[in-house]
Amino acid sequence: MERKKRRFTAEQKVGYVRRHLVEKVVLSDLCDEAGIQPSQYYRWQRALFENGEAALSDKRGQKACDRQIAELEAKLATKNEVMSELLEAHVALKKSLGVS
Repeated sequence: MERKKRRFTAEQKVGYVRRHLVEKVVLSDLCDEAGIQPSQYYRWQRALFENGEAALSDKRGQKACDRQIAELEAKLATKNEVMSELLEAHVALKKSLGVS
């Protein structure tokens, strides 16, 4: 008998973890219902806890950081243009004076 590989959505995985942790559903009953091994459940739980920081992070802080990065990149581009112009003028002056 061939077992069909089941795929669970992220919402389903979180739902199973939530039911066990919050609603105190017995893990063996939950695994039987979902048709998974307890080791699979524990992988989902570990992934949820490892990535939980991203879900709880302050999005406004990220936007401010992105804005600051964009400003600094623009400033750097301006400085590169100014340096290029100065170097070009320097080379032209050296050529006009005959200095190598």
